[in-house]
Amino acid sequence: MASEHIEHKLSLLPDLPGCYLMKNETGEIIYIGKAKNLKNRVRSYFRGTHEGKTERLVQDIVDFETIITQTNKEALLLEVTLIKKHQPKYNIRLKRGTSYPYLKITNERDPQLIITSEVQNDGGQYFGPYPNVYAASQTQQLLQKIYPLRKCNGHQKRACLYYHMGQCIGPCDHEVPVEEYKEQIDKIKRFLNGNVKEIKNALKNKMEEAAENMEFERAAEYRDQVSYIEETVEKQTMISTDRTPRDIFNYYVDKGYISIQVFFIRQATLIKRKAAIFPCHATPQEELSRYILQYYENSNAIKPKEILVPEGVEMDELSEILEVNMRVPKRGAKKQLLDLAEKNSEISLKERFRLLEMDEQKTIGAARQLSEAMNLPYVERIEAFDHSNIQGTNPVSAMVSFKDGKPDKNNYRKYKIKTVVGSNEAATTKEVIRRRYSRLLKESGDLPDLVLMDGGIVQVNAALDVLENELGLDIPVAGMVKDDKHRTAALIFGEPLEQVPLEPGTQGFYLVQRIQEEVHRFAITFHRNVRSKSSFASRLDTIEGVGPQTRTKILRHFKSMKRIKEADVEEIKSLGIPEKVAVRIKEVLNEAEQPT
Repeated sequence: MASEHIEHKLSLLPDLPGCYLMKNETGEIIYIGKAKNLKNRVRSYFRGTHEGKTERLVQDIVDFETIITQTNKEALLLEVTLIKKHQPKYNIRLKRGTSYPYLKITNERDPQLIITSEVQNDGGQYFGPYPNVYAASQTQQLLQKIYPLRKCNGHQKRACLYYHMGQCIGPCDHEVPVEEYKEQIDKIKRFLNGNVKEIKNALKNKMEEAAENMEFERAAEYRDQVSYIEETVEKQTMISTDRTPRDIFNYYVDKGYISIQVFFIRQATLIKRKAAIFPCHATPQEELSRYILQYYENSNAIKPKEILVPEGVEMDELSEILEVNMRVPKRGAKKQLLDLAEKNSEISLKERFRLLEMDEQKTIGAARQLSEAMNLPYVERIEAFDHSNIQGTNPVSAMVSFKDGKPDKNNYRKYKIKTVVGSNEAATTKEVIRRRYSRLLKESGDLPDLVLMDGGIVQVNAALDVLENELGLDIPVAGMVKDDKHRTAALIFGEPLEQVPLEPGTQGFYLVQRIQEEVHRFAITFHRNVRSKSSFASRLDTIEGVGPQTRTKILRHFKSMKRIKEADVEEIKSLGIPEKVAVRIKEVLNEAEQPT
């Protein structure tokens, strides 16, 4: 089941293409994926059941972030770039090199147009990568028919079959002039850079002609060829043919906050994205200018050849200080990239506002709902108590504190029961309430607005008796009642005590549920630790030569039975314990672990 944080973020996902980056509890990116629809795809990880590696992946996810793109193909290509950069452990297939292919014009006297999965510094001209391998292959075959280069091994005794079919320029038959190669290569480059209108129109005309002649299979082939061209050569935004290193800054402003996105483009690919959200005290353009300067000064970032910014930014001053060319693109691919940075900024800021709104509903809003249900002023601070023991042994109590609907863990407290023998709810409650609030009175500490007991009428009356009759305090006390399945059901409160209706599914109900679960967890964990140490100490007490001081040394050093079992005699002796006693300790504790 997804955490509340993830559930909130899932509800804010856009119906747009893009990439998602899954993170573990340390913030490490562990998986990168792409989606035609980010909302549907990312939600699918946290809905239903999964098996194998996917199940393990979902168990490790504690957060995620998204980068929207303009098309699904851009998402595919961005996914490859991000995987290569971050090397996520769950992206095994793409990480190990089975990446998307490129079309390459080789650097040789008689060049070829080939498909390759690796980009090398060999002087060749690369185009791609292309996410649809089959479409890339079909486009290569089309280009070999329209603008043929060398397809055979060249310099044969006679012309090859491909030359007679018009798919080879003919170095097997004669020496092809360099100018003829250059002309063909220029045409291929224009095609792969998006100038495909003429060829697409010709294919569409052939498709229509074949359909009119009822040659439907041939018409389908032309139709598929058009789609392959669109998949491999459609205009790119995230990955272009312009390899100028550039950084792109844009922003979005709302409700006094500015959201800034930075795209880092290197080798025609988006290699990194940075985001920032903070209060906007000056004009947005001034805040962006200040952010750009601070970014390059504070991060020691390598400056690009070019920085793209939106209109209104003081480019002349920035350009002079940074010694980098700055531009405001008006149209084309660079303007699309700038717009995409703005769109990502908008989504990030709206997500932040919605998360804050949801968090406030869950915390302050929940505390306000609870206050209204109990007819009390706003309960800013709530303290809740729970007791734990097994058949009256090792009795303990624990207290958790919530402020404005959030856990205030600095004010959590643990209590070993000192005056009560056996299991006695009323007496245990009185001891703990007395110890907690008499101390707060002595120290002039902040008193809570509400005390909750994880029990029924007995505990509520006992707490009220101490607070009102012994300490003279007027603090409301309520009991958290559970149903027969040990789940939060209601509160008992008032004079006389009666159930307070808390409608299931409301934030006030969920707040009581969270408090009850938290105080129970805290008390049980404390009781287990006390019981474990008590068992350990009682075994040590049976060993001859182990007195109170020796027992304290051992408990402080080893802290658990497991650690002393793993220790050798020399380590025990290092605590100042005689060798005979150390040997005896090992023998007795090991004997106690043997099955009977």
